[in-house]
Amino acid sequence: MCSEMKGNGDAGSDPVEHDKKGPFDQDSRAHGSYSALLDLHSETVDREVVMNGLLKFATEAHGGLDRWNQFSSLTASVSVTGALWQIKGKPDILKDVSIELTLHLERLVTHIAGQNKRFFFTRSRVAIEDEQGKTLDSRNDPRTAFDGQLFETPWDELQIAYFNSYALWTYLTIPFLYAHPAFITEELPPWHEDGEEWHPLRTIFPSTIASHCQEQISYFGPDGLLRRHEYVVDVMGGARGLNYAYNYRNFEEMQIPTTRRVVGFDENKRKIPEPVLVAIDIRELAFQ
Repeated sequence: MCSEMKGNGDAGSDPVEHDKKGPFDQDSRAHGSYSALLDLHSETVDREVVMNGLLKFATEAHGGLDRWNQFSSLTASVSVTGALWQIKGKPDILKDVSIELTLHLERLVTHIAGQNKRFFFTRSRVAIEDEQGKTLDSRNDPRTAFDGQLFETPWDELQIAYFNSYALWTYLTIPFLYAHPAFITEELPPWHEDGEEWHPLRTIFPSTIASHCQEQISYFGPDGLLRRHEYVVDVMGGARGLNYAYNYRNFEEMQIPTTRRVVGFDENKRKIPEPVLVAIDIRELAFQ
């Protein structure tokens, strides 16, 4: 594995152009006008992908980029709980949900069990609908609704929808997300935790992807599988997060962690085990 800075592309490069109907023809008509999104599929299928050694090792360990690119979406039954949702005034709002996630465009639909309600998310718009398609509420440029907020600031349901959607989309597309040339990656010196040597990959996200922050670090174990994901959360005033991935299962030849626990970290990047801020448990998952 090499340690030099390796740019998969220019982080400021323009997103792939789409036709005037937008990247999601049906949803553009039903849910408003979406801005063009970064097309992850065209750039990792139609051209040779240049990856550093660690990223190549990690993508192969998780099932391989070629296999990943055979799929366009996934569905999953998920429970998302933890102390964060109580702090935000919405305990158990995501305790029993099912999601539909587009792998190569940043789009996610969350169905809330027993409430006749679903959240639609893209980087530029979130909406709440009933399951019959009636719009109950919506917000364009949803990230601006977090301006000036702190960790303790309560959230409305549209803010919950935005945060949880971009977070799940990021988590479920790593490490393949990083193979897109708009991401810049660099292998950092080894990190030791839980009796293992982990290999950190520093990644600079392009502005065309909604995520926690621009710079994030993913730590991969000796087997190449993700062990922890480090970031700060811009929409919560820079709160620190360590996202630990456990209990990998094989879904259609892809290795997916079905348990995630998010905690804080100290000045030395060591985890603060309590409280568990976010707990993510995947019950079922299928690729399409």
